[in-house]
Amino acid sequence: MEAKNVIVFDTETTNSIDDPIVYDCGWAVINTGDWSVIKTESYAVADVFLDSEMMASAYYIEKIPSYWDEIKNGNRKLARLKTVKNALYDDVRAYGVTEIYAHNARFDYRSCTLTQRYLTCSKWRYFFPFGIKICDTLKMARELLAKNDEYGAFCYENGFMTTNNQRKFTAEVLYRFISGQKEFEEVHKGLDDVMIEKEILKYCVTHGVENGALWE
Repeated sequence: MEAKNVIVFDTETTNSIDDPIVYDCGWAVINTGDWSVIKTESYAVADVFLDSEMMASAYYIEKIPSYWDEIKNGNRKLARLKTVKNALYDDVRAYGVTEIYAHNARFDYRSCTLTQRYLTCSKWRYFFPFGIKICDTLKMARELLAKNDEYGAFCYENGFMTTNNQRKFTAEVLYRFISGQKEFEEVHKGLDDVMIEKEILKYCVTHGVENGALWE
């Protein structure tokens, strides 16, 4: 892959899997030349995060007190979705980003789009910048490792299999394989998870899988 700046992006949501609403949004600007982290952003989406009724269905509701600690110590910003969106657009422009990566990117794309429409009553319908390429590290990892014997043995020997006896491709399991840390547990917070998804992207690219575009 030619050296360039990309964004790795992740969300945490409430409501339901079918209709996810974003309350945590994080991203990092990454240079694919040396895989350095140029900039990070971490937000609690105030429109949702401050809605106690909406947050009652958050899957990781037990983590909410730690969000307040991060906001208080300056490691996370509390801002409306409009501000989060503007900050993302600013980073896309400032760093010449043309590709945004996420693990299971369809979910992040859907959740951000749905949240945008929900909060604006569909006045504004799209969250990501027009023309940006949305790319999926899950798609890339499957292309690389779906028939890889080493990964298959790793999943089988450690019980990282689905109920249908297929190898798992979650970010957590992939990072366990890449890092050799079999006990690693995903934090399930936006920016924290971005950091492991960045390593999945790096692994895929350095092993020859470069195209993760959801739509060509």
